[in-house]
Formats: sequence, C-alpha cells, structure tokens
Amino acid sequence: MNYKDKGFVDFFDFSSFIGDYLLKISLILLSIIFFSTPLLYASRIKDIASFEGVRDNHLIGYGLVVGLDGTGDKSGTEFTIQSLVNMLNRLGVKVSSGDVKVKNVAAVIVTSELSPFKNAGSRVDVVVSSIGDAKSLQGGTLLFTPLKGADGNIYVVAQGSVSVGGGFLAGAEGTSVQKNHLTVGRIPNGGLVEKEVPLRFENNIMLVLKQIDFTTSSKVAKKINAVFGGEIAFPVDGSRIRLSLPETFNGRSVDFLSNVEKIRVSVDTISKVVINERTGTIIIGENVSILPVAISHGSLSVEITTRRQISQPLPFSSGKTVVQPEADVSVNEGKSRLLMVEGATLGELIRALNALGVTPRDLIALLQAMKAAGALQAEIEFI
Repeated sequence: MNYKDKGFVDFFDFSSFIGDYLLKISLILLSIIFFSTPLLYASRIKDIASFEGVRDNHLIGYGLVVGLDGTGDKSGTEFTIQSLVNMLNRLGVKVSSGDVKVKNVAAVIVTSELSPFKNAGSRVDVVVSSIGDAKSLQGGTLLFTPLKGADGNIYVVAQGSVSVGGGFLAGAEGTSVQKNHLTVGRIPNGGLVEKEVPLRFENNIMLVLKQIDFTTSSKVAKKINAVFGGEIAFPVDGSRIRLSLPETFNGRSVDFLSNVEKIRVSVDTISKVVINERTGTIIIGENVSILPVAISHGSLSVEITTRRQISQPLPFSSGKTVVQPEADVSVNEGKSRLLMVEGATLGELIRALNALGVTPRDLIALLQAMKAAGALQAEIEFI
C-alpha cells in the first residue's frame, strides 16, 4: 500500500469515528428530550395550590375625601353633609347641616387587602371609590378612616393623598375633556396596619388545590412523598392534601414549605371546551377527544336587494313623481360535504373542521351538536 492509499484509509477511519461519535451524541440528545418532555408540562405546586389560611383578607371602611377643587358631592347628597357635620362635631366644631357646603368634599368607600404576614406598623395600599355624585377625586386627601374585616374588628387605618392618574378640563361654554377614571383613586402605602391577622403553622399543614381534581391530588401526595422519602403527605379529598412536618424540619416549617412549593407535578384536568359566543372565541383543551362521527356542514344565504323605479309624469300634467320599490330575492345554498371523523385526538378534530371550512360561529354550533349526539367527550362551558 502506498502513501496515498495509507492516507486514504486513515481519513476513512477518522470519518467513520466522527460519524459514530455524532450518532451517539444525537441519540443521547434525543433521549434527554424524550424523557424530559413530561417535565415541560409539569407545574410547580406553588402555582396550583396554596396552604390553608395563607390568603389575603378583604377590608372595607367609609370615609371622606376633602380638598377637592369644586368637584365633590353636590349639596343634595345628604349622607356626605351628615358625615361632615358629625366629624366636625367630634373635633369640637359645632355647625348646622344647613350651613355646610360639600362641593369640596366627597364621600368614599375605602378598600384594602391584608395578607396574614403583615405585622402591626406595616403599610398597605388602599383604594378610594366615590359613592356620591362627585366628578373627580383628583387632588383630594382622605381623612382618618378605619378599615374593618369580616369579623367587625379594625385592622388598618387609612389616610393620605389620593392619586387618580387622570385629568379633567372644563371649557367656558360647557365643553369638557376627561382622561382616565377620576372617581376612583389609590393611596400607595396609605394604610397603616393596627392589628395583624393571626396565623400559626402546626405540625399538620393542609395544602389546598386551586382546581378540584382527585387525580392531581393523588399525584401531588405521591410526588411529595417521593421527594422527602416518607409518608408525610396524605390526600384527604379532591382539593386537600394533609402534610406532616418531617422530623428533619422540626422548628423549620418555612424551609419545609419552601421545598414543597418548588416540587413540579404534572396536572391532570378534565376535557373542556370554553366558548364565548359574544366574541366568537373558542378554546379547546388538549384532552378533548371525539368518538367516530359523520359531520355535514352547509350554508344557506338569502340575499335581498331593492331597486327603486322612478315614474316621471308627462310635461305640463298634473301628475306627481312616484318612486316604486322592487325587491329581488336570491337564495344561494353552499356546497356541503359529509365527512367521517374517526380520530380520538384534538388534532383529528381540528383537521376535520378545517377541512369543512367552518367559521368560529359555525364551529360553536357544530360543537354543541356533537355534544348532543354524545360524540364530543368534553364539557362545554360558556363564558
């Protein structure tokens, strides 16, 4: 074998080595993609569930916004006048309700959300909404307003300048320009927490799913037990999983809950089709399937046109010009086809309906008809 032959053999062996190496790398990458695909659809537990008791609490109160530039409630708003007089009397100012003008004052409802981990002295945002006939809350100041919870106790006290984020301009001849909604405002950090919501974690903690599903509840419990290596999670029903604090996390419940939140679980959902008839929006879930069914789709259009015939009288006659409408009616029936759909997947359903050339409005009628025939294995929900 000469030098060239030897070089050719070496080059061929090297090319074969590179080819085998690339083939092995490709197989490894395909295996990684194949086995990790289910994880792409897995959700974190913190996104599909919450711990019992860890929720926001609604607060509400009644107050007055003062300092408005003539855009407050009108003089006929009795509850605003009464509230202003009562406030002034408590401050030691004796006034009569007939002497009070409220054009710079507006009665408002104040709302806020209080989380269970807000301590006394913390700040929360509050929302101020007019309940009278005020035109704008821009530039106003909310006076001392206690906010109560569902139990009647005061948890937050609100006060501060109202931020509306809009504008109102009035012209000399009654014209006006308004930007944004001016009768609802916000006070960032305007609420001072006076009383915190009591919440304490014991050894047994309840995990609550946001969507009730027995399969998902069982999956979550099994996944938690697999991660922590013990029977610490027990599914109570379709929405609740009871958790026991492991011995390794004694005194560290926050660390335990943090680790639980990070666990990823594949969520199981029911087959559902969501329809909004007002906008023609249709959302079809991944698990929607259909039984073998024959679908026929046709369209019937009726077109009515009106032509006007003008009858003109002879010159120098006493007749009048007459307009006589004449209507033409034409009926067109579109071509219809009978299509057999035997697929059990969403893809087969979409391909079949696209082959029929249906519009969203027609698709809504077809889905309802297939559901009535028992072929559509899904729940239809109208929103």
